[in-house]
Amino acid sequence: MKIAVMGGDGFVGWPTSLHLSDAGHEVHIVDNLSRRWIDTELGVQSLTPMDSIQERTRIWHAETGRRIHFHLIDLAKDYEILKQWLAEERPDAIIHFAEQRAAPYSMKTDRHKNYTVDNNVNATHNLLNALVEIDLDAHVVHLGTMGVYGYSTVGAAIPEGYLPVDITTNSGDKVSQEILYPSNPGSIYHMTKCLDQLLFAFYAKNDGLRITDLHQGIVWGTHTEQTKRHTQLINRFDYDGDYGTVLNRFLIQAAIGYPLTVHGVGGQTRAFIHIQDSVRCIELALNNPPEKNARVEIFNQMTETHRVRDLAKMISDMSGVEIAWLPNPRKEAPENDLIVKNDKFLALGLNPTTLKEGLLGEIVDIAKKYAYRVDRKRVPAVSAWTKDIATKINRDPEGKSLKSVS
Repeated sequence: MKIAVMGGDGFVGWPTSLHLSDAGHEVHIVDNLSRRWIDTELGVQSLTPMDSIQERTRIWHAETGRRIHFHLIDLAKDYEILKQWLAEERPDAIIHFAEQRAAPYSMKTDRHKNYTVDNNVNATHNLLNALVEIDLDAHVVHLGTMGVYGYSTVGAAIPEGYLPVDITTNSGDKVSQEILYPSNPGSIYHMTKCLDQLLFAFYAKNDGLRITDLHQGIVWGTHTEQTKRHTQLINRFDYDGDYGTVLNRFLIQAAIGYPLTVHGVGGQTRAFIHIQDSVRCIELALNNPPEKNARVEIFNQMTETHRVRDLAKMISDMSGVEIAWLPNPRKEAPENDLIVKNDKFLALGLNPTTLKEGLLGEIVDIAKKYAYRVDRKRVPAVSAWTKDIATKINRDPEGKSLKSVS
C-alpha cells in the first residue's frame, strides 16, 4: 500500500513509519515539524538525541534500501496544499497523528488552549474535507485516546466505542440502538479528540469515508524492532512535565535519582500500551478496514491498566528511589477504576507486551545513557488545570521542598 503518515515525525508516528516501511509499504511522512518547535518553546529537548527528519530517513534508506518520503505540509493551515498533494499522490491509506498530543500543554495558558483546538480540529476536518472534495477512497486510521471516555468509575467495562442503549418511545415501546459512548474529556486536548469523533461519524455517514478511530492508552517505552537498527533511528523520549508520559517519567526520574513524582494520592487508574504494540495495532487496523458506508470502526488500543501509585511503588522498589507526593495539577477524581474491553485487537492476533522488569530495565539503561541531557528544572509538572491549583503546585520548585516517602 501507499500510506501517508500525517505527523510521522512524532513519538508514535516515527516508529510507525519505520514499521510500515519495513513491512514493504510505500510510506510518505507529512508533517509540519511543530513538535520540534514546541521543544524550543518549552526550552527542553528529547532525552534521546534526534536528528533531522531528512537525516533520519536517509539513515533508514542506507540501512534497509527502503525510502521514506517526507513532505513539509501543515494540515491545519495549508488546506489547498494538502488537497493538491492528496490528489496527486492518492494514497491507499492515511494514518492521522497530526495533532498536538499533550493534555498538560493544552492547559498551560489561553494561548495553548486556542492552539490545540485550532491545530487539532482543523487538521482533522481539513483532511476529511479534502478526501471528499477529490473523491479519494483512502482508509483513514486516526490515533485517538482513551481519554475520550473520561476517568470516572462507572462500575462496568468500557466498550469499544459504542454503547447499547434502550429507549422508550412515546407509544411505550422499547427501541434498542447503539450510540457513541458518552464523551467526558478531562482537558482541552481530550476535548479535541471528542470533537474528532463527531467529525468522523458525520463524514462516514454523509460521505461514506472509511475511518478507524483508535482510542489509545498511555504509551510507554521507546524502542521498536526498527528503531534499534541504528543509533540515529532512535525514537524521541519525553521526560518533561508537559509531554513526558507517566511511566516514562518515573523511569527517567529513577535513572537520575530524582524523587518519583506522584500527584495527589496516586489513585488514578490509566490504560497503558508499549510502543511496539502501538505500531502493531496500527498495522492490524490498516489490514482490517471498514467497508465503505459503514460506521466508524473503533478499537480500544491498550493492553493493561495500572494505578499511578502502584507503578511508582514498582519503580521505587526496583530502583531504590523515593516517592514524592505532590499536589495534583489536574482537575480530576483522586481515585478511579478503569475496566476496558480490547477484544477486537486480541481477536486479530495481538499478543500484548506487558510491564516486565526486563523492558523497564532497558528503558532505565537508555535513560542513564543520556542522563547528561536531562534538565532537572523541566521534570516537575507545572501546567495546571485551574489558577488556584497553579498557585499550589508552584510552591515546590525543582522538587527541592518535596515531601518524600520511601
